[in-house]
Amino acid sequence: MYAVIKTGGKQYRVQPGDVLVVEKLAGEPGANVAFGEVLMLGDGDAVTLGAPTVAGASVSATLIETRKGEKVKIFKKIRRQGYRRTRGHRQHESVLRVTGIAGADGKETKWDGTVDMTTKAELDARARGLVFVSPQAQLETAAARKLQTPKKAAAPAKAKAPKAAPAPKAEAAPAAEAPAAKPAAEKKAAPAKAEATEKKAAAPKKAAAPKKDKSAE
Repeated sequence: MYAVIKTGGKQYRVQPGDVLVVEKLAGEPGANVAFGEVLMLGDGDAVTLGAPTVAGASVSATLIETRKGEKVKIFKKIRRQGYRRTRGHRQHESVLRVTGIAGADGKETKWDGTVDMTTKAELDARARGLVFVSPQAQLETAAARKLQTPKKAAAPAKAKAPKAAPAPKAEAAPAAEAPAAKPAAEKKAAPAKAEATEKKAAAPKKAAAPKKDKSAE
């Protein structure tokens, strides 16, 4: 027995026991998921088509993991312009194991196997001979390390040295003395001018040379 279901805007042909990779679904690993949008049911030569869905039909599955898909590279180029851009994208996807299909007439087909919850990351690590640590275990170890590491005690504040007392400023001279200094300087300059005038007066004038008498010649 098989069915065609619709989820995430896509259609999938499934039967009990299939591993299905669909667009991201809400739920934790191990949760049961039911798809009510069954577009077609097939059982041998008998085929039931929905209009648009088959009333009363459903497909049940178990959520194994939610992960990121393969990276898709987007390259853009504009010739003769020197424009080149490369971007990458990884779409979130959910991995399911189909466990049963229920028909509209009450007929139901179930899968007899056991759902293996091993993730793709763990399978890849085993293939490479590496030790796989689940993300949940990584979070637990990180939290345990935080609890074990003691918090550093705050350093004691350094005692500030007392500031030295400011030196006393020299007292300014009284304002009355400043103008008194100017007359003294003026008095000293006055005798010097008087001496210079006396020297000029004391110097005898040169006698003028006698003029020659033109008539005597």
